[in-house]
Amino acid sequence: MVASLSGTLALVVGMAVVLLPLLASELSRPRDATWGAVVLLLGLTLVTSADRLTGSPMLAVLCGGLLIGRLGIEVLQLRWRALTPEEQQRLLSIERWQTSLNELVVTLARGIAAVSAATGTLLAALKRGGSSKTSSGKRWVRSDAPAAPITPAATTATAPQTAPEPAPVVHSFAEIDQLLQVAGSQAG
Repeated sequence: MVASLSGTLALVVGMAVVLLPLLASELSRPRDATWGAVVLLLGLTLVTSADRLTGSPMLAVLCGGLLIGRLGIEVLQLRWRALTPEEQQRLLSIERWQTSLNELVVTLARGIAAVSAATGTLLAALKRGGSSKTSSGKRWVRSDAPAAPITPAATTATAPQTAPEPAPVVHSFAEIDQLLQVAGSQAG
């Protein structure tokens, strides 16, 4: 029971430390995200291993958690004292926290939308890729490509143009070799 409660508390504190740069950038430092991740890992371990932590190991975990908490409070107090009185006053205002929370919600919504769009694009690409392989196979030569390149002189000619002959569709390297042999014999 104590392990589950302390693990839940560690998860909440770890998430707060990870989100600190978004919510209160004045109090955050560059390596806070790393330490927040460590506290999240501790909380996850405590919550998932609560049934195994009894007796002396639980007492050690509880003492370690109290030490981590005390050191965290010391760091927070030191960072608070390093702020100017104007920054302290601004951090205590409700409007600043409302703005920060609104920005966090907007950022999370954009992140969810981006992940959703990427997932949709990936699923569509996987669907297209899977269906094209089963229905038509690979094409070595585009069937809609013109037989000869169109030059500017050819476009100004008044002679009626015939539709280009469709390029052959091949399904193996052996068919490509046959086409090359026929083209070589016609050229020579």
